[in-house]
This record gives sequence, C-alpha cells and structure tokens, in this order.
Amino acid sequence: MTVSLLDRLAHGPVLCAEGYLFELERRGYLQAGAYVPEVVLEHPEVVAALHREFVRAGSDVVEAFTYYAHREKLRLIGREDDLELMNRQALSIAAGVAGETGTLLAGNICNTNIYTGERSHDDQYVRPMFEEQVSWAVQAGADFVIGETFQFAGEALTALEVIREAALPAVITLAVHQESVTREGWTLHEACRRLADAGAAVVGLNCIRGPATMLPLLKAIIEAVDVPVAALPVPYRTTEGEPTFQSLSDPRAVDLPDGRAFPVALDAFTCTRYDVAAFTRAALDLGVRYLGLCCGAGPHHVRAMAEAMGRRPAASRFSADMSKHAYLGSDPSLLSDNLAFAERL
Repeated sequence: MTVSLLDRLAHGPVLCAEGYLFELERRGYLQAGAYVPEVVLEHPEVVAALHREFVRAGSDVVEAFTYYAHREKLRLIGREDDLELMNRQALSIAAGVAGETGTLLAGNICNTNIYTGERSHDDQYVRPMFEEQVSWAVQAGADFVIGETFQFAGEALTALEVIREAALPAVITLAVHQESVTREGWTLHEACRRLADAGAAVVGLNCIRGPATMLPLLKAIIEAVDVPVAALPVPYRTTEGEPTFQSLSDPRAVDLPDGRAFPVALDAFTCTRYDVAAFTRAALDLGVRYLGLCCGAGPHHVRAMAEAMGRRPAASRFSADMSKHAYLGSDPSLLSDNLAFAERL
C-alpha cells in the first residue's frame, strides 16, 4: 500500500522530480514556445521512461505530465479536441510507473496565462480549466495534486479551492519573477500564509529562480506558515542582478533570438550536480520539507538531491568514482606515467 503524501512528510522530506518540459524538448519530443506536452500522445513510451529515470534517481513522486496540457495551451496549437485524451493518457502513464515503483502519483495543474483577477472572467474561463484537469486526476487515482508556477496568488487560491473540493491534498507553489512579490503585489510569505490557511498541504516556490536566488526567499515563508514548505528551483546559475532564468544574459553567445538565452540557450548557466546538492543541504537546514527541481532538471540533478538528503537511490550505483580514472585516479594498478601526465591534460 502506498504511503500518503502527508505520512511521508511526517517521517521526513519528500523529493519530487519535475522538469519534463525542458528535458523532453531537449530530446526532440515537444516544441519550445508553446510547450504543450504532445509527447504523451505521440510517444508515451518516452514519457514512461523518463518517469522511471527520475524514480531511479530518487524521486518519491511520479508527477503526471499534464503541465500546460490545459485548454488554453491546446487552443494555441489547434489541438483543443485532444484535451481530455492528452490528460487521461498522461495520468495513465504516470499511474503505471507509480504503481510499479511504489511511489506517489501526483496530478498536475498550473498557471493558465489568462488569469486576470476579475472574478466573473476567471470563474468563466480559469476555474473550469482547473476543474476538468483535477477531475481527471481524481478518476486516475492521484494521491495528491500539484498546482504550480502561479505568478498570481489569486490564481493559486482558485486552483487550491478546486483541488480541495475534490478532497485531495494540494501542493501549491508560486513562481517569482525579478520582483520578490506576486503579480498582485503580495509578499511571498503573505501569499503562502493565505494558501496554508486555505488548506494547502504544502506551500512554497517553484520554477523561474535558480538555487542562489530562491534560497534567500524561503526563510520568511517557513516562519509564516505551519505546513511543510516546498522549494523547486530551476537548475540554472541565476544571480542577484539576473535573478530569473528569463533574465540571464550571455555576452559570449552568438545568434540568440531576441538576444535572450532563455529558453533554449541556457546551457552555459546550467548548475552542476554539486550546486544542486549544496542547495539541497541549505534548504534542508532552513526547514524545507518538499524538495525538487523544475525546468532544466535531469535525472543526475535529482540523484544529487537524493544523495544530499542522505539517500542512496538505485542510480547511486553509478555515482561518480574517479579512483579508477586512468589519469586522475588513485587505484594502485594505474600507470604512473599517466598519473604524472594529469597536470598536462
């Protein structure tokens, strides 16, 4: 029997792998820009394999790849008729992997990009998008639903209401741009406190900011709420001057569309697994209980987080061990000439 999210959190931190959009775009299975997860219909075996890779690397959760599989995004690419099929297929793929690995199954909803804060508009267009996706997650047997990447706290609260009405635990995370407030202007700790008070099981931040620029925002949130706090940054080296991955600039790059490294020329800013491990340890020290990475993450990053949490997932069998490297190793059987040559590599 699968242990519930709340039970797992009561016994220690939870690790949730995200990053499907960027990883599958890199592999050539979906298009940057619209970022619609068409791959769940066209190559379901690829999605299932990535779920398994993330679990092997240490993820406690299989998150159904329904991010941006909502009505507005499908309308933009002329595939609105595939809405229900795409969601059900993504949930079925994730449920299969969760079942075979004993991990938690999470449904997923996200920012709609049409939220305005005007009640009649949002009740007519935004809430129904959440309701249909959450209903399919319920029918698929999801253990909880992740509502993520909300720039407006009001939209996050609407998503939370819908998940709560479905009687499922909700993990709700906000996305923070260059100003450290929601788009309504709420402070992050205020927004997270309201979400916690409204019944979210977990609140926190995901996406947009890298480890270095998300970490300073977490302490105030942890102090403001009485529920577990989530932190799922993007694995890019953002800075105080360029705190989001959209704002990163690379003066050495050539032929960048619009001069931006985001979204497909961010390679030079990618965090190493050691960067990710350091963030994990720092976040745990602050009191973060729900950890992961968002856009740009690969299984090696997830493994680094798991190992920083003191775990040894299956993929740790192949964690780096340089002792037998021909030039950089320490094994006594290695050729001394090669070891002496190491400084000239």
